[in-house]
Amino acid sequence: MAYSKSPRPYKHEYEMEQKRGEHPDRMERQRARRTLDKKGVDRTGKDVSHKVALSKGGSNADGVKLEAPSINRARNYKKKKVVTKK
Repeated sequence: MAYSKSPRPYKHEYEMEQKRGEHPDRMERQRARRTLDKKGVDRTGKDVSHKVALSKGGSNADGVKLEAPSINRARNYKKKKVVTKK
């Protein structure tokens, strides 16, 4: 959504992020990226993927890996698995 008539409400966006509980996960992702940068890993064109998804209770301690963005973003961890009976 473009804000053509009013400035973007950064403060409100940040407050909403904290209310939804997204802030700690964002910080965890940022720490993972910075750790790889300190090690000198070239992550150009790649995503830092957590081996156990943050949405599933994972952390940086569980491990991270570099992955193509198309693979990393194609996973939908929030979707419930459909069980079919045979």
